[in-house]
Amino acid sequence: MITVVGLSQAGELRAAAALLCRIWGAGTESPPIPLDVLCALAHTGGYVAGAYLDGQLVGAAAGFRTAAGQGLHSHVVGVAPECQGRGVGFAIKQHQRRWAQEAGLDHVSWTFDPLVRRNAYLNLVRLGATAVEYLPDFYGPLDDAINAGDPTDRLFVRWDVAPAPPTDPEGRVRAGRGHPRPGAPRPGQQGALLVEIPADIEALRASDPAAASRWRYAVRDSLGGALGQGYQVTGFAPEGRYKLTKQ
Repeated sequence: MITVVGLSQAGELRAAAALLCRIWGAGTESPPIPLDVLCALAHTGGYVAGAYLDGQLVGAAAGFRTAAGQGLHSHVVGVAPECQGRGVGFAIKQHQRRWAQEAGLDHVSWTFDPLVRRNAYLNLVRLGATAVEYLPDFYGPLDDAINAGDPTDRLFVRWDVAPAPPTDPEGRVRAGRGHPRPGAPRPGQQGALLVEIPADIEALRASDPAAASRWRYAVRDSLGGALGQGYQVTGFAPEGRYKLTKQ
């Protein structure tokens, strides 16, 4: 059973920081988020949470309220590699949604790498978040094990949390608008664009960095270019295709 709870004690925060470093393959000198920042967020009303599976910490997340004060921005979410694909990330997002609602906020936002299929499917289909903006090289080069120095292009997404949509029998919200977005684009639909991404960009970065780089710039031109021209992401197929339609 997965349990997600807020973290505030020093030992909990140290364990969360260590887990995030392990996930990103980063040392303490360049962590995904420093321990002192986690401590400050937890102490001043920010969002810091841990996901436990059978009593073991297997996920951690941190975020802060947006400048306008109406949203929670989820800055980092990490799941232990051995527990990926077991619903831990989905459970953390459900916890973030409840946290934002209880805080009187109206949305949760975050960024993700548009080349990572599993994250695109979770964020756009299972959760129903809305892709708002394509951000080229948003964080600059990061030399951790996940990013491997690749330009850090990101999709910025927004997940509306109010009013609360219907839930499934276990009380989980399956999507921001009450139901998942369409998962399978229909080729040939008038006005639609399809943008394909690789099957496993992280493995490709390790085996063929030059090919991974070509994918990055091709998707930046196609997906980022289309969003900049007024298209919106309206679907994502599990086999790895974004669907965009002109609004």
